Amino acid sequence: MTTSIEETHVPLQGSERTALPGARFLAPADPNQRIEISVVVRPRQKPHPEQLAQPPQRRKQLTREEFEATYGSDPADLELVETFAHEYGLTVVETSRARRTVVLGGTVAAFSQAFGLQLAHYAQEGRTYRGRTGPVLIPKELAGVVEAVLGLDDRAQARTHFRRRQGFEPHTSPGTFTPVDVARLYNFPGLDGSGECIGIIELGGGYRTSDLRTYFRALGRPMPRITAVSVDGAHNLSTGNPDGPDGEVMLDLEVTGAVAPKARLAVYFAPNTDRGFLDALTTAIHDPVRRPSAISISWGAPEEAWTRQAMTAFDDALASAALLGVTVCCSSGDSGSSDGMTDSQPHVDFPASSPHALACGGTRLAASGTAITREEAWNETATGGGATGGGVSNVFALPDWQRGANVPSSGRGVPDVAGDADPQTGYQVRVDGLDTVIGGTSAVSPLWAGLMALINQKLKAEGLSAVGFVQPLLYSAPIQTAAFHDVTLGDNGAYRAGPGWDPCTGWGTPDGTKLLELLTSTEGRA
Repeated sequence: MTTSIEETHVPLQGSERTALPGARFLAPADPNQRIEISVVVRPRQKPHPEQLAQPPQRRKQLTREEFEATYGSDPADLELVETFAHEYGLTVVETSRARRTVVLGGTVAAFSQAFGLQLAHYAQEGRTYRGRTGPVLIPKELAGVVEAVLGLDDRAQARTHFRRRQGFEPHTSPGTFTPVDVARLYNFPGLDGSGECIGIIELGGGYRTSDLRTYFRALGRPMPRITAVSVDGAHNLSTGNPDGPDGEVMLDLEVTGAVAPKARLAVYFAPNTDRGFLDALTTAIHDPVRRPSAISISWGAPEEAWTRQAMTAFDDALASAALLGVTVCCSSGDSGSSDGMTDSQPHVDFPASSPHALACGGTRLAASGTAITREEAWNETATGGGATGGGVSNVFALPDWQRGANVPSSGRGVPDVAGDADPQTGYQVRVDGLDTVIGGTSAVSPLWAGLMALINQKLKAEGLSAVGFVQPLLYSAPIQTAAFHDVTLGDNGAYRAGPGWDPCTGWGTPDGTKLLELLTSTEGRA
């Protein structure tokens, strides 16, 4: 008697997919096409929230070897996945205990049979993607072992969070800044990032070394050491379009390279899919060669665009970063409190909404000389521009360390911090041979990642651990009151800026030197 898949398999919790809005079915996927996917398995144990919330000077910073032994995957779980793969004619391409990931390869037909689904091609807004509907089914013996199956559906998962200022010459436009200017206005410490590595996640585009040389020469800064790391077959590929992902890549490199000129920059290029995004993040976190102490992510999407399995896997990865002393800075989005959704309700962007990410919002900055004269929440929607993302998560609960911040609901509040983001007061950069001005919260995450690298340089010189999971410290006295320029003007749609923390700019923009002083003082580490 033939056994049906319903008898041997169960739905993987949180794996349900629907077609994209307006998507049109084209044809079934070619059954002979070979693809690769990532299977994420459970950790041997999860860290306790209290452990993550401790100041880094009290928390034992794990080595990567210690992390793998304690929080990596159980070899028995990996063996179960490998046995399942061979049963269905799939090949094991790679396994990683630290990343808790098994990469499987095989034909569309084999994956369809293994996971009880049908893959098809869809068209939506001029793009095509391979997709599925409904849940992924996994064998009953893998229930509770497998947390996510990513890569069967290859729709574009995230978007960039930068906006280019149009119609102005950057070096004659009043009110725009170089990254060095912004760092000076925010009183960044007089350090250069020596000994640190900053990881940068990119889901498309690329950089031209000739443009970077020209840019940093004009800026009077040394050319940073940059390494491109290929993830899931993606690589540094400049498109020649400054309004495309090249703008994101160059902005990230030029901001981090300007504020932390002696830090090494590692750019992890991955496909723009949920699988590619997660694999890039876990590869950066667990990179045994470059070992970044700060990671910048300027890509994201509304929480509603993600499967719960993917969000859980991301949040676990970000918690792993916290254990390893890595600060992950994420842009909060450029579409105000709606985050680009059209249901007239507030939404927040992920992965910024993870409690284990440092969520970075945006401001409009005005200055005279070396002094800030006015700063308000970035909102140019009235003139067709963008606005800082921010609000309250519909997925993640309010963290304990955020309970005293007057978050207007019971979810995780976004953002934590902010920085200059309005394109009208944006950053002078060079992209694909063009000198231009770019803003957006995409500029804020590399700015904060650069600041974290400077702080880590000083902490390590004093024999202290990297700052790592900095969020609980930012919400503690005296840092929350003494290390920020409180932004009390403006709004992002549903929310208004005000004294203290708010869902537009978090605690505000940094006084980098004061933040460093407090983090290295007994009082700041209490």
